[in-house]
This record gives sequence, C-alpha cells and structure tokens, in this order.
Amino acid sequence: GGGEQGEMAGVGYGGSRAATACKATLSISLVTLLALIAASSLLSSIPSAIVAPLSSFSPTISAPRNGLPPQRSFVRSLQLFLATRAPPRGSAARLSPPDEELRDGFVRELDLAVSERESQELAKNDFRHRPLKVYVYDMPAKFTYDLLWLFHDSYDQTVNLTANGSPVHRLIEQHSVDYWLWADLLAPQSERVVTSVTRVYDEAEADVFYIPFFATISFFMLETAQCKQLYRDALKWITSQPAWLRSGGRDHVLPVHHPWSFKSVRRFMKRAIWLLPDMDSTGNWYKPGEVSLEKDVVLPYVPNVQICDKKCLTRALPHRKTLLFFRGRTKRNAGGKIRSKLIAVLQHEEGVIIEEGSIGDEGRSASQKGMRGSIFCLSPAGDTPSSARLFDAIVSGCIPVIVSDELELPFEGLLDYRKVALCVSSSHAIQPGWVMSYLRSVSPLQISGMQFHLAELSKHFQYGSPAQPLGPEDMTWRMIGGKIQSIKLHIRRAQRLVEGSRDVCSCDCRYSNSTLNYKL
Repeated sequence: GGGEQGEMAGVGYGGSRAATACKATLSISLVTLLALIAASSLLSSIPSAIVAPLSSFSPTISAPRNGLPPQRSFVRSLQLFLATRAPPRGSAARLSPPDEELRDGFVRELDLAVSERESQELAKNDFRHRPLKVYVYDMPAKFTYDLLWLFHDSYDQTVNLTANGSPVHRLIEQHSVDYWLWADLLAPQSERVVTSVTRVYDEAEADVFYIPFFATISFFMLETAQCKQLYRDALKWITSQPAWLRSGGRDHVLPVHHPWSFKSVRRFMKRAIWLLPDMDSTGNWYKPGEVSLEKDVVLPYVPNVQICDKKCLTRALPHRKTLLFFRGRTKRNAGGKIRSKLIAVLQHEEGVIIEEGSIGDEGRSASQKGMRGSIFCLSPAGDTPSSARLFDAIVSGCIPVIVSDELELPFEGLLDYRKVALCVSSSHAIQPGWVMSYLRSVSPLQISGMQFHLAELSKHFQYGSPAQPLGPEDMTWRMIGGKIQSIKLHIRRAQRLVEGSRDVCSCDCRYSNSTLNYKL
C-alpha cells in the first residue's frame, strides 16, 4: 500500500502524506453504549482492557447470491471472469472510428437525443430516484482483455520485486479497482445485486461513460516505450468517440488508481471523472488543475490482508495486547519523509511495535498478525498521501492513527471517518511523547465505540464478485451519481459559450487540510 506500493525504475510512489485533524466523536445510542459497557470484560495489560467484545456487533452484510459468499480474491475472480466472460483470444479488432465528417454527424445526433431524454425526464420529474445509467465502452481487446490475459498468464512470474522490494502482482491487485468495477458492469443482470447502477447499451440513455482501460497492468507489465504507445493509442481511441466530443469528456469515468496510471497523456483527459487513490496537491503526482473533489472520486485500495469478519474480530479481541503497531517502509520520499521522524520518537515506547517490511507474502502475513493483535495501527504518510495500510487496518479491526495532512478519504460525505479513526497533525505527531500521551488519553468507551463502527464500516472497503450493496463498487457509483447535475451544468455551459465569454469557473481545493486546535 501507500509507501509499500513500490518503485518503478527507482521512482517511488504511493504512500500517505501528512495529517488532517479529526479526533473521533462517537455517536452511539445509549442502549448500544450500555450493552457495550455491560459486555466489556476488562482485559489486563495495555489498553486492551478498553475494548468491548464484538459478539453484539452486527454489521449489515448482504445475502450472498445463490447462497455463496462473494469472491474477494482478485486472482480467482479474474480466472472465472476470463473463463466465462472473455471473447476468444485473437477476436477481430473493433472497427476504426468514423471519419471526421461522419463523426460530427454522430455527435450532433447524440446531443439531440440526450437533450430530448433530459427534457422528458425533467417534465416527468422521474430522474432523481432511478439507478445511475452507465454506458461501457467496447474498447479494442489490446486495452482490456489482452492486458488481463497478460497478467493472468504471467502471474507466477510477477513475484519479481520492484526497486523497493514490493511484488508486482501484489501492487496490481491492490490497485485493481478497474477490474472490479468493470466485471460488475459486464455481469448479466440476473447475477448482479447492486441496484444503484445499471448498464445501458444506448449512448443517448447514459448518464456517464465508463472507460475500461487497465492502465495499472500496462504500466507494470509492459516495457516503457510499449506502455506509452498504448497510452497514446487509448487516448486517440477515447477522444475520438462521439460521446467524448459532445461533452469534452466531462461525463466519462477514467480509472487511474495507480499514481503513475496514464501519466504521460492524462493531462489531455483532465475534464473526465478520475477514480483515484488520493488527491496529492503538491504537484508530485498530479499537476495543478488535474484533480479535484468536485469532479473526481477517491477509491479505497484493495486490502492486502484477509478480511477479519465478525467472528474473527470476536476471536481477536482478547489478543489485542499491543497499543500501537506499524509495519512497512520506514523511509519514503516526498511527504513520506515524516516516517523516519515518527519512528525515531516511537520505536522505543512501551506497547509499540515498529517493523520494517514490504507487502510480499511474508510481509502480508506479518502485517495481518500484527494488526489483529493491536488496538491502534499507525498510518503515516508515504510517497503519496494514501496508503493501503489504512484499509488493511480497517478490515483488521485495528483503529487507524492517520498522520497525513494532505489525505483525502474514500466516499467522504457518505462516511464519517471520525467514528473509526484518529487523525493527527504531522507537527504534533513528531513531538516526543505526544502520540503516546494522546492514545492513552482515549477512553475505554471511545475505543469500544470505534471498534463497533469499524466492524460496521468494513463492508465499504471489500471489493467482490458479485459486487455487494454498499460495497466499494456501489459506493463509487453513489458518489458519481451525486455529481451528475454539476456535470450536466458544465457540459451545457461549454456548449453555449461564445467568443468573449468568461472562463469556466473552477474550484481548485489547493489548501492543505488543517488540524483543529481545540479539543473535541
């Protein structure tokens, strides 16, 4: 994750960068609190005494399709997908885009059809409470199936290490949000259980257009020149589509979850809705004006560790003897330089475990064991503000202690992270003794409540096939659905502007998150 994602050609990426303030303010009903207090068997040793048993926790989990739980493994899900959904290898390539004159006619026809549909929906007032309609581009196989087959066929060989010791296949898996979203959209309607989004086959009916290009696989598994050429080819194909030309790409969804995904050409697609791991505003990964909370969506990493379900959380409770746990790279680039400072002030503290390591199989096992045995898990900045470690902690029932000033969190607005995480400013965290004093000031009742909410929140970060209601796939489309009216506004505004009109208004959130200086 984050700082452990890896480096390509010696260039680091991925981590989690500095701090945003938010001490958990918990809202639990009096009945729930009394039940937690009554159920708490105060354990001896460090604040493991302050956690409540999870036997009373009841996360909402959707009924599995056909009585079977969803498949959470990317590799196993991919194997089934390729065996049942993929066309025969070597299938005929898609037709080339039409010539310019014919294409312009298609754009006009599409715009008229969309305008008529939107007018009818407005008149009927029936556009608010319907599923988001997504048109999935049928891109040439070299952008889609060929890349999936490349990963599948070379999986055993992708255990080779990148420059910082992280296995390629693990990095691809933790950024595989493009696969999970696409696989769900392509599934037969009879097999889908998410109702917030539906696939349409008529471009005029679509609210948004999904671009199924596997930029992360191509970045890691193709030679640099080959990868850049594929990026240019994809850019040409996408930007020649009538729907793109009609909207300028504003209603197109582009999965670029790896910080280097599509990097050489994505400046030409900055009006599209980007699916991102974070929104680093320092210019290290994204240029000014490329990303914003207004148009883009932050998605969680695919967890590296196994999901700790309700039974697992209950079993793990008595074994949470460590106060604070961290395993990962202790030296990172950019904002991640704070890691070495944090380690210096924390490594000799009582109740703290700090381990150097990567996300290989051995590292994943060690991280899983450490997180399930700890109350708090340190989630510091890395090369970028985000880190897979944060989501590993959440699905392990370990309360994240986030030290990342620039961090933007997935699905915020739908989720309240104050209930499950402690967010600490970088300036405070590097002061000797500050973090430990802060953690020991958290009351047993607060920790019990946060663990309760972690059990509830975990489902929002568990990708699967079929995608589940309120899972990350569902939450992604809900977030995009909330942007539709703004998208339509900017499309129509751009279409009617004349020479001399003022520039399109923008709201670039360039200010760093600031930590509150008062106690909650």
